[in-house]
Amino acid sequence: MIKENIQNDSSTTQRFTNPELEEILGKEFKILDHGFIRLIDYMGGDNSIVQAARVSYGKGTKKSSQDRGLIRYLMRHRHTTPFEMCEIKFHVKLPIFIARQWIRHRMANVNEYSARYSILDKEFYVPAQAAEQSKINNQGRGSIINGQEGAEDLGIIREFSEVAYNKYTYLMNLDETGNTINEDRKGLARELARMVLPTNYYTQWYWKIDLHNLLHFISLRADSHAQHEIRVYAEKIAEIVKLWVPYAYEAFEDYRMNATHLSGQEKAILKQLINGKKIDKNIIGLSEREWSEFLVKFDLKENEILLLNNH
Repeated sequence: MIKENIQNDSSTTQRFTNPELEEILGKEFKILDHGFIRLIDYMGGDNSIVQAARVSYGKGTKKSSQDRGLIRYLMRHRHTTPFEMCEIKFHVKLPIFIARQWIRHRMANVNEYSARYSILDKEFYVPAQAAEQSKINNQGRGSIINGQEGAEDLGIIREFSEVAYNKYTYLMNLDETGNTINEDRKGLARELARMVLPTNYYTQWYWKIDLHNLLHFISLRADSHAQHEIRVYAEKIAEIVKLWVPYAYEAFEDYRMNATHLSGQEKAILKQLINGKKIDKNIIGLSEREWSEFLVKFDLKENEILLLNNH
């Protein structure tokens, strides 16, 4: 698989560097059972955002408090271009099925390990716990399957993955160490043999993205509703981003991650509640699901709203 060393360069540079990121360049952060994230490179920081926003000022403002205030203004009013001035590159090892979710974030540069040219390692992901299909979310998992049934389900995943790799190497006429099994037999091409491997096998890629699109990735994939296996990657990336651009990440948490978006109807409901007016749920234009989501946003129960309306 992909291996390389990050070379130590003692030469001086005039470009922006972040001491905390310099400390972790090339370090592997273990994710799941065989995965990892490594920071490969970065460009810019909070000061780059400010400089881009105040390009006519050259170096921007002189006070960090002014830089922080400007970055918060940009985030609050969705002025995204200055955040695109910062870029970061990661080396990521992840299960193929997670890579297929991840690649949906198209505003990035990706170079993936190719199983056409190389042989995949015998590394596959088995979840720590089995879980049943959610009864309320068609794309998520529900309750944990405990006991013998859960153990059997995980055993099937592990056994099938083992067998698949054996078939994979057999088709190529190789043993697990990469040596030819039978000199009289022709091995199948790698690009064809790989078809038998399930999507829980690991792939790797280099992934480079600007800060604006990276924050969008984090907002979706570090969310509690995201699949666990991609969320743990996003959470580790978020920790690194917080070190990289602390002002920008603080603003992102305040105005995106910890903020609440309101539709026009929800805004109207709040105005009515604040003014002590009654709400007729049947004419406000929200579906049952939208109504339930509105209650969750403010940790309210329907009868609590009715009590409020009686005051």
